[in-house]
Amino acid sequence: MAQSVADRIREQLDEQALVAELTTLIELESPSHDLASSAEIAGLLAAAWTTLGEARIEPSSAGSHLIVDVPSVASSETSPVLLLGHSDTVWPIGTLVGSVPFSVADGVLRGPGAYDMKSGLVVMLAAVRALAALDLPRPPIRVLIAADEEVGSGSATALVREAAAGVQAVFGFESPHPDGALKVGRLGSTRVKLKVVGRESHAALDPDGGVSAIEELVDQLLVLRTEVARVSAARPGEVLVNVGGVSGGGRTNVVPGAAEALIGFRFASAAAEADVMAVLDGLAPVRPGAVIELEVLSSRPAWAASSADQALLARVGELAGLEVPGRPAAGAADTNTTGSLGIPTLDGFGPRGGGAHAVSEHVLLASLLDRIVLLGTVLTGLA
Repeated sequence: MAQSVADRIREQLDEQALVAELTTLIELESPSHDLASSAEIAGLLAAAWTTLGEARIEPSSAGSHLIVDVPSVASSETSPVLLLGHSDTVWPIGTLVGSVPFSVADGVLRGPGAYDMKSGLVVMLAAVRALAALDLPRPPIRVLIAADEEVGSGSATALVREAAAGVQAVFGFESPHPDGALKVGRLGSTRVKLKVVGRESHAALDPDGGVSAIEELVDQLLVLRTEVARVSAARPGEVLVNVGGVSGGGRTNVVPGAAEALIGFRFASAAAEADVMAVLDGLAPVRPGAVIELEVLSSRPAWAASSADQALLARVGELAGLEVPGRPAAGAADTNTTGSLGIPTLDGFGPRGGGAHAVSEHVLLASLLDRIVLLGTVLTGLA
């Protein structure tokens, strides 16, 4: 009996070598906006991908993005498949010797960025490398590894749109759902800075001469909470909000002249986003002399799963000869952009594990191998 494609791909995989590859990526700590580490990891990945296709690094003010074009090996002309990943993590340099040390034991690999999403980078590279080694058919493959995904892809989004032009499908390499299901649809994500400018004065000698930016900010957050609750009541389940940071002032004897809040919103629909943004745009000062400034730090559109996404999910299961479940996810990623454009998109091709953005971050090594086999099988099928 002839070997299946999946079995042939699995035979190409060396778990120890894959663990070593992932270990190298994890030990090269690469937090968002660290330009030196971003350039280093982009260079490392570019060197690996150059053996398979044409790799180029796109420097930006946020870091070094990597774009790769791998030529097809197919009997007929096919459209490209886009593989989306990111090289930045939420962890600062020094985490490895601090709260999230690296370890491998009992089939579990732990370390900062292991799950989100350096293991996903290994999956995409290893799968394409296996297809090349076996000389199996593959469609043209585009790879985009963003440098600032964890902070909203402010500089990468234009590259994502450009790379997605003319592709037949987009696969994202974020983690799957805990049970391994792929992600089909995502909430939109908008991050804003709400800043208040007041007027400083001596808190005892001239209390009325000042305008407290902190008190004004507190009042504005109360207004925002009330108005967002109103939108949520009209659109149940479509809005999430988190005030993730508040800062301002500095001395108890000075009326504070500046304060700000960092706020994250999640939206299930464009209409919910529009309603909440209208609330933000309509905020007005409570105190005479206070000034409100609103800055949108990043914005990803909601991706509602389409019939094309569902058809791609079914096709993946058919090609893999497996039941491949998929459902929407709360987190946002660069697949929000492609999915919202109507391009058939699936995310969650990274391996199973857990602890994203937490000290318990880990990857299941058996799943790492399974995901490589799944991706390789699907890619050759799409050729």
